[in-house]
Amino acid sequence: MNIKIKKPIVFFDLETTGINPSTDRIVEISILKVFPNGNETIKTYRINPEIDIPSESSAIHGITNEDVKDSPTFKMLVKEIINLIDDADLAGYNSNKFDIPLLAEELLRAGSNFDLKKRNFIDVMVIFMKKEPRNLEAAYKFYCNKELENAHSAEADIKATYEVFKAQTHYYDDLDTDIESISKYSSQNNAVDFAGRLIYDENENIIVNFGKYKGKEINSVFQKDSSYYDWIQKNDFPLYTKKVFTELYIKFKQNQ
Repeated sequence: MNIKIKKPIVFFDLETTGINPSTDRIVEISILKVFPNGNETIKTYRINPEIDIPSESSAIHGITNEDVKDSPTFKMLVKEIINLIDDADLAGYNSNKFDIPLLAEELLRAGSNFDLKKRNFIDVMVIFMKKEPRNLEAAYKFYCNKELENAHSAEADIKATYEVFKAQTHYYDDLDTDIESISKYSSQNNAVDFAGRLIYDENENIIVNFGKYKGKEINSVFQKDSSYYDWIQKNDFPLYTKKVFTELYIKFKQNQ
């Protein structure tokens, strides 16, 4: 792999009950950990989501309610998963928009305060879309000249994602070779929370990125609308988004 690794990188992929980070759950997680010395280890866990797996989701990844009825819950596995990712940067395919936000929700639901933000994120799909906009199967064919078999199983997908990333680092001479630079390149936005409800502007001010206050600086919104924070907390926003709003609101009140 043609990059500089100062600490481990965890490539991970989720299979889930659906696509809403606020309400859906993980049914399978595969974690491929790459160490600075080149060693690799992979762990795959089936997880009981404690909610129904819709048939349309099972049709994609092949995991049914019967398959996971005796599997551990995410809360039972959370310490083991944190141990695997604690010292590592995170990478995946479409991970910035889906896998990382959903993982953040599961961590909070399990009662963990583990902060995913304190690391670099590499989204292999973003690099691919910027260079060759297609899907994982096409990326695997293009970069590795292989057909992706058993697509939509977490382990097959994440192995393919890792192979694609390694190939990308050799294929593009202008792609930086250190993790921090690649993380910045593969980022699609400057989100404060994983869902992108809050973003940084060019001056590092925190800006609301949705609804009637879109484009407004968050402290000016708190100043203008005293009920806005309560509205956020009472409505269907991701837990991590609510957590960020709480931290910002506490800081705002302290500075008044």
